[in-house]
Amino acid sequence: MAGTINREDIAAVRERAPIEDIVGQHVALKSAGVGSLKGLCPFHDERSPSFNVRPAAGRWHCFGCGEGGDVIEFVMRMDGLPFAEAVEYLAERAGVTLRYEQGAGPRREGTAGQRKRLLEAHRVAAAFFEDQLLSAEARIGRDFLRERGFDSAAAAQFGVGYAPQGWSHLTEHLQGKGFTQEELRTSGLVSDGSRGIYDRFRGRLVWPIRDVTGEVIGFGARRLYEDDQGPKYLNTPETPLYKKAQVLYGLDLAKGAIRAERTTVVVEGYTDVMACHLAGITNAVATCGTAFGTDHVKVVRRLMGDMGGPQTKVGETGAKVVFTFDGDEAGQNAALKSFQLDQQFLAQTFVAVDPEGKDPCDLRMAGGDQAVAALLERRIPLFEFVIRTALAAYDLETPEGRVGALRAAAPVVAGIKDRALQPEYGRRLAGWLGMEVGPVVRAVSDAGRARSSEAPSFTGSVPVHMPDAPSRPNPRDPVVRAEALSLGVLLQAPREAANDPLGAVVLGELSPASYSVPQYRAVLEAILATGDPAQAGPDWANDVADTAGEMLASIVSELAVTTLPHDKPENLGHWAGTVLARVHDLSLTRRIAEVRGRMQRAGAGTPEGQEAFAELVRLETARRALREP
Repeated sequence: MAGTINREDIAAVRERAPIEDIVGQHVALKSAGVGSLKGLCPFHDERSPSFNVRPAAGRWHCFGCGEGGDVIEFVMRMDGLPFAEAVEYLAERAGVTLRYEQGAGPRREGTAGQRKRLLEAHRVAAAFFEDQLLSAEARIGRDFLRERGFDSAAAAQFGVGYAPQGWSHLTEHLQGKGFTQEELRTSGLVSDGSRGIYDRFRGRLVWPIRDVTGEVIGFGARRLYEDDQGPKYLNTPETPLYKKAQVLYGLDLAKGAIRAERTTVVVEGYTDVMACHLAGITNAVATCGTAFGTDHVKVVRRLMGDMGGPQTKVGETGAKVVFTFDGDEAGQNAALKSFQLDQQFLAQTFVAVDPEGKDPCDLRMAGGDQAVAALLERRIPLFEFVIRTALAAYDLETPEGRVGALRAAAPVVAGIKDRALQPEYGRRLAGWLGMEVGPVVRAVSDAGRARSSEAPSFTGSVPVHMPDAPSRPNPRDPVVRAEALSLGVLLQAPREAANDPLGAVVLGELSPASYSVPQYRAVLEAILATGDPAQAGPDWANDVADTAGEMLASIVSELAVTTLPHDKPENLGHWAGTVLARVHDLSLTRRIAEVRGRMQRAGAGTPEGQEAFAELVRLETARRALREP
């Protein structure tokens, strides 16, 4: 595992990965004035464009939803990637070689160079498997797909391939492309035997597993031959690329729909994902050889924008997660495990189970695309499914059965994260049990107290990622507008402002106290702490955002992308100086009023009054000099 990425390399990535190109892959950008671009925000629904990009500043900001940041944060937000993976993704495309650090220690293994080689090996392997699906030997694989309603176009859409029988077909193909045995071992594409390495996947139908950016990072392979003694499904082992606890099959295809609809459908297999997508359910994903877990929750939440502050209530984010499970005991157990993760979502969680126990692939074969859609329309809240599953294990015709069922179901009701629903489901539970409401409600209350005292690991509150944002300044206030414009100048044209004679003088006088808006005071503090505006580099606005911190990052982005009302580059420095002088003038005027009041309260002839008078003379002289042409 790599250490911390070198800060200089991060800056190089920001500089060499043009924000307008990266954003432009997802948003149709149009000119919105000098040096500014605008488009429809990819993070919320809107009809009029409010998403702004300022290439010179390297920042983007949406004035509709308030999201903003640099090119790295855009990739993180768009593709649901952690910071380091977003940097690596951009570095590869920008041709930046990353250096990794761990404190002051030496560079560790797991560098972007290795990652690039492993990704290339997987690209070559995926193409090899796809070509093999057209071979005569692969007829058994084509028949498997056809019997499940998937034609050649569907196979091509999902990149399905075939791993030929034999021990070294892929190994020899990759070695012929220049990959070493050590690289192949690290990739997980081969296994080690007494005679050396050999193909891991043999005589199987193969699905490429891609990360959220569309890169192949592993494979899932289905057994086809009766004499194959291996497992029904065989996946890539854990590698530097493939972490099964974090991987969701189909995420690269589903991310757009997940983001747009703020809904994720979680199914159980590769063919179920294919069936859902072909039926129009394009937000379907599946786990790969493991149960849906905590890391999967994080991935899904990032894509859906399932985030909130301390006061955000369940369901207020508008996000939904729908789990589909087989109706058998294994499916019920999977639902119970998913319920343990329910507390990690602000999203509403549901479960869709076919009464006959058919999965989406089976339903599509039997009833067409509409049968898959109907399954999801029949979804019920996940906790209701868990309650009913608990009740089904008891004989409700006997007193002992009803008491046992109550003891099993009461903790589930007590664990419903939407507290407003608990009383209603307490009453429903009483009806399902055929018991009086009072004893059932008391049992639920007792179970809730027991949960609080025991504090099991899966019942913690939804993690808070960021405190409530500060209230926004009033844009109609002329003083607010003047202060915002001055900060926009210092973020977008720092050198021009600092090198103008008037601007240089004013910059020497400006301080956080010069600003009346608290957030703008903090932004100026970040600007001054970042360095000398006269020496600002190409990554200046991003450096200021880093200094300002997460709470102010959105405001910095907004100020950095707001179009400056000036379209003459040759006069930009002089204009910038006058903008800064306006804020300094307003500050001096406020201070003059404060000193006049202090002098009046102190009284003429008193030491305090004389001191205030001297300060008043100094301030008025400074303001007069500032106003002289």
